[in-house]
Amino acid sequence: MTDNNMPELTLTPTADAAAAAQEPPQLVLGGEPPAQEQKPEVEPVKLDDSMLTEAERKMVEEFSQKIDITDSQMVLEYGSAAQKSVASFSENALSSVRNKDLGEVGDTLTGLVMELKGFGEEEERKGIFGFFKKAGDKLEMMKAQYGKAEENVNKIARQLEQHQITLMKDIAMFDQMYELNLKYYKELTMYILAGKKRLEQIRATDLEALRKKAETTGAPEDAQAYNDLAQMCNRFDKKLHDLELTRMVSVQMGPQTRMLQNNDALMVEKIQSSLVNTIPLWKSQMVLALGLENSRKATAAQSAVTQATNDMLKKNADMLKMGTVNVAQESERSIIDIETLQHTNQQLISTLDEVIRIQKEGTQKRKAAEAELGKIEGELKQKLMELRG
Repeated sequence: MTDNNMPELTLTPTADAAAAAQEPPQLVLGGEPPAQEQKPEVEPVKLDDSMLTEAERKMVEEFSQKIDITDSQMVLEYGSAAQKSVASFSENALSSVRNKDLGEVGDTLTGLVMELKGFGEEEERKGIFGFFKKAGDKLEMMKAQYGKAEENVNKIARQLEQHQITLMKDIAMFDQMYELNLKYYKELTMYILAGKKRLEQIRATDLEALRKKAETTGAPEDAQAYNDLAQMCNRFDKKLHDLELTRMVSVQMGPQTRMLQNNDALMVEKIQSSLVNTIPLWKSQMVLALGLENSRKATAAQSAVTQATNDMLKKNADMLKMGTVNVAQESERSIIDIETLQHTNQQLISTLDEVIRIQKEGTQKRKAAEAELGKIEGELKQKLMELRG
């Protein structure tokens, strides 16, 4: 049976292979990442085959023997299929973050709170003149007001249910995204390990043999052959470093995906609480208010009923205030901390500066080596002339 999650390695990636990479689903994202805490220094992760299974180690070993660093096209395309998959994955995830957030859900929850708080305000605005209205008129007004509010609340409840369904689908899709990213991460790891293994082997055998031959013969063509292979090793080494950078992007996407998934789960819980607690409680309180008004008519206990109604409204106001504050706090949260973006940008700039420095040093060393090779060849020729004399 074929394992669909088993990484795939290829030396001949195509545009179709990159296009076939599964796109992450459209997502609804929101919430604010937790504040970063000061972390103690940790030992850097060592990239070796200990992080692979036995089957994966075997695949890496076999694949490394197929790598031909003298094939410039192969070096150029080495690991590019996995790189394109990660790039496409990141682009689609970014598109989801850019195009969707929890603002609409927050607006709906806010609308629910305002609708519940608004019940009875029309009566309060009438002030002292409300005391002169007949009891029958007051009851009919409450019924009409309740009917209108109930219709609006039911409409909002249906909207919340749709948001909840969407968020629950997104949560399931986040699991798919996580597994997909994990596959990309493993493929990149295996490409890097296979490349390093092959590069180390070539430097220890082929390159060393050419070096000894050039030193022994002193022939320019042998020295050139050694230099050509050394350059090929250097280019392939740079390619592996590029793959390591892409792998780090994939590493970061794992916890980011889980963080966003957790934010959606929290919002689903908030919506669920509104649907099963807040709205039914409000309806039961309104039914109770209508029943109390009927009792007031029958018993003429106007003041007692008024006090009970006021107590009920205060209780609802306290509960709805808490809900309103929580919803407002959630809707104002940022998706990504600016400090995180600054840190990421600084690290990227630092990495690029280090790569440029290393490249410059490599160029200087190669120039120095070329000058030294010329000197060595001149000394050899001079010595040969002395022997002939």
